[in-house]
Amino acid sequence: MSTSALLAPLTQGIQALGLSLTDAQVQQLLAYQDLLIKWNKVYNLTAVRDPQEMLSHHLLDSLSVLGALQRHAGDRALRIMDVGSGGGLPGVVIAIAAPQHQVTCVDTVGKKAFFIRQVAADLGLKSLAAEHARVENLPAHQADLVTSRAFASLVDFTNLTRQHLKPGGVWMAMKGKHPADELDALSLAAPGVDVFHVEQLQVPGLDAERCIVWMRPSA
Repeated sequence: MSTSALLAPLTQGIQALGLSLTDAQVQQLLAYQDLLIKWNKVYNLTAVRDPQEMLSHHLLDSLSVLGALQRHAGDRALRIMDVGSGGGLPGVVIAIAAPQHQVTCVDTVGKKAFFIRQVAADLGLKSLAAEHARVENLPAHQADLVTSRAFASLVDFTNLTRQHLKPGGVWMAMKGKHPADELDALSLAAPGVDVFHVEQLQVPGLDAERCIVWMRPSA
């Protein structure tokens, strides 16, 4: 499927999410997906191969957090860490759609971090960086927000990344259906974490449950 054929469904999805992106940002999203398809042939960045499915499962799925993220940020420019970013999801999408935020994608696979750096260079995303490392081994990042899409359980996610949150910082974990079991485990294994909101998401073109688990270190 050509990029031009994906323009209409992407634009419709962006409108359904209530987002306002420029034509240049929409083209950057499509260019990012093109790079993902091209590099996926040798780097195995994602198991999703069909361009239409990539649009809903990757681009629109990542864009679905933008409204919630912007409500949290207000008029602040945030330092965001995307952990276990893989091919750059949601970090690259956030960097395109909300370039006022500084986004660092972290992955343990060198090829994936290299790909994200190449995307930043090719698309001129000055607010996007990538780290090839285990997140627990990185120096404290002083992030306003740490996010992940398919990284680990809530217990492991918060335990491994706590040192990267600045005072007042929050976690934004992207999940599928409401993770009741993970939340129960979190309350037992990580009593120093306060879950202050579980926010349901609706992804255009995706018939699956999605939510964000918002958390912060307990006082």
